[in-house]
Amino acid sequence: MARFLLFFLLVLLPYLSCCSRDEQAKDRISHLPGEPNDVAFSHFSGYITVNESAGRALFYWLTESPPSQHPESKPLVLWLNGGPGCSSLGYGAAEEIGPFRINPDGKTLYHNPYAWNKLANLLFLESPAGVGFSYSNTSSDLSTVGDQRTAEDAYVFLEKWFERFPQYKHREFYIAGESYAGHYVPQLSQIVYQKQNPDINFKGFIVGNAVTDDYHDFVGLFEYWWTHGLISDLSYHNLRIKCVFVSSEHPSPECRKAMKAADEEQGKIDPYSIYTVTCKPEAEALRSRFSRVRHPWMWRAYDPCTERYSGMYFNSPEVQKAMHANTTGLAYRWKTCSDVVGEKWADSPLSMLPIYKELIAAGLRIWVFSGDTDSVVPITGTRYSIRALKLQPVSKWYPWYDEGQVGGWCQVYKGLTLVTIHGAGHEVPLFRPRRAFRLFQSFLDNKPM
Repeated sequence: MARFLLFFLLVLLPYLSCCSRDEQAKDRISHLPGEPNDVAFSHFSGYITVNESAGRALFYWLTESPPSQHPESKPLVLWLNGGPGCSSLGYGAAEEIGPFRINPDGKTLYHNPYAWNKLANLLFLESPAGVGFSYSNTSSDLSTVGDQRTAEDAYVFLEKWFERFPQYKHREFYIAGESYAGHYVPQLSQIVYQKQNPDINFKGFIVGNAVTDDYHDFVGLFEYWWTHGLISDLSYHNLRIKCVFVSSEHPSPECRKAMKAADEEQGKIDPYSIYTVTCKPEAEALRSRFSRVRHPWMWRAYDPCTERYSGMYFNSPEVQKAMHANTTGLAYRWKTCSDVVGEKWADSPLSMLPIYKELIAAGLRIWVFSGDTDSVVPITGTRYSIRALKLQPVSKWYPWYDEGQVGGWCQVYKGLTLVTIHGAGHEVPLFRPRRAFRLFQSFLDNKPM
């Protein structure tokens, strides 16, 4: 045994470290087309194969903290978007918390002043296979995926990724996400916690506008629509009567019909941000023209057309080459959300609350945040779900402030912190980037707002 240990230390360990360095070097991004001239941080992208026999590989993009922020001392945060079937590059990285935003020309980038990689090293994952640049060589994988396999593949990804980037082993590690990642994040967190891998120093998770519990989410959804004047009294009454949920069912056909009728009453608003304008061709053309003038920041408070720009950028052959994206085989044209993945979702538990209870009991740091102008996964549903946990309050409900204005409200419970972001829609960092930045900083510092 002692001879083997000596052999491992003298021969195998340096070899494995060398392989890791080689793989990192292969994944390093030297330059992204259209990026600003003063990019200081290191970033990497590539694939981790999570299932050899099926040929499933997940695509990642790591954006480290800038040297001035001492990335070696910063935690690692995995970011997941939901859908299911939507890209963490197209949303989380390009529109919300990543270091760059995409200009209306779809070709050039500018710095995000509230990028979260100023506070942590960010790992964006396109998951499951079939989303974004992630792929499978087994076509049936795209139509048979569900929550369980998504979580299991994500965990395999993490184990292999830490082997490729051993400098992140034992570093503080958190999982974050939004929307249907309200399933992904706690499910992956549960696996990471239960596996107790000594290399993964898992501390907790933060999730926003999160799909959490079918019953409470739908009750809160209908209430939000009605109290915000989006639907009629009759539709609200029909929804409450026809959408009676039991523990073993998702919405019935009658419920779905009532929901469709209520949805039609709302008109052509942006349900993800009910008080902002929607993207129109004439508005997009105007932004493209003004983006070339001296002060393009005039348009950067909020741009409803931003999703289109990521489609143009990530479909550029030059960008795909720079990011080491595999666009052959069964991989298809990059889209913000897959046309296939999610259409026949195999399994979706009705509630994440049992996982919350387990992880709260384990003492993990858990924060839930919600933009209060989202009518898709609204704050009302989130509050009903948290109330169902029956947690002991540690603080009263109170407002928190940003530059002298109410930034939102906060409630601290024993084991969980709830934060609302005033004036933010479904993608909180897109609509209120500064407030989202402060939220993330408070989460990492484990200090209430």
